[in-house]
Amino acid sequence: MNLSEVTYPKDTKYRVQNLLVQEARRKPNLFRRPRRTRLWLTTAAAAAVVALVAGDVVGLAGWRGGATAQAAEVLNNAAETAIMTADPVVNPGQYLRVKSTNVWGSASTEADGSTYEWLDTEKLDLYIPADPADEWVWVRSGRVPTTFFDARTKEYVEKNDFKPFPELLRAPNGSFYGSPGGWVHTDMSALPRDPYRLLNSIYKQTLGKGQSVDGEALVFIADLLRTGVVPADLRAALYKAAAMIPGVTITENQANLDGRTGIAIGRTEEGPSKTRQEIIIDAATGLLIGERAILTEPQGSIPAGTAIGWTAIETSVTNTAP
Repeated sequence: MNLSEVTYPKDTKYRVQNLLVQEARRKPNLFRRPRRTRLWLTTAAAAAVVALVAGDVVGLAGWRGGATAQAAEVLNNAAETAIMTADPVVNPGQYLRVKSTNVWGSASTEADGSTYEWLDTEKLDLYIPADPADEWVWVRSGRVPTTFFDARTKEYVEKNDFKPFPELLRAPNGSFYGSPGGWVHTDMSALPRDPYRLLNSIYKQTLGKGQSVDGEALVFIADLLRTGVVPADLRAALYKAAAMIPGVTITENQANLDGRTGIAIGRTEEGPSKTRQEIIIDAATGLLIGERAILTEPQGSIPAGTAIGWTAIETSVTNTAP
């Protein structure tokens, strides 16, 4: 695999050009995350929600109920295990390696109105140095079309030559997108460790996004956990916060994600997206296996029950980086 190597911030222009070329050729509309759909509320309801989440003590978290008893038990047990499990120790000269397999939903619409949907697979390999201020390395396979739901879409993708754009990225302090830790998009050190305050903080940050306050809160938790770098104390708090979200249930006791099996904890979104967001936990260790979003109704050519997006993660410590 030939990798185009990019160093930030010096070669940011190349990165932008590369992305523009990729987008011009691919023309995808990603539907893995229904995060761009606004949450529509009446003026009075919106004002009430804003007032509820205005403080860290009085807010949405907790008072409207929470997950089912079974789901809450799994999440709280996972939280206790996470607290007792030490994070990997990365000594000077070593790297925390976060490997992930990711599946993303893609769609393309032509001028005549014809639409094509398929799934891409991308492998990511991130190397975080012991001193975060040092150079990070990110190996990206590029998105490869892998799953098709009808012959016409496969023919369309092959005809348009949707090729991946592999990259080898380097940036001090993880500043791959121009700001420290920008690939994570969340300052984890600023998040409360008290589950109640944490969930209320998440409600505040996601207010007005997604299709429901509770659904978007679980999406936030899943997005953060799938980075693979959440410290044990915050991971435990996120599990306990998820246990306080109404509508969260055990959706599958034997959920297989990239060859690993765990318990799927999720919430079905009743809005236009018709998706169920899930996090999958190894009940024996309390470790996160990954997360996924599943269609609850058909979407175009994609049948109900399809995981239109998922991430499986694995962390380790290594002495070298590419």
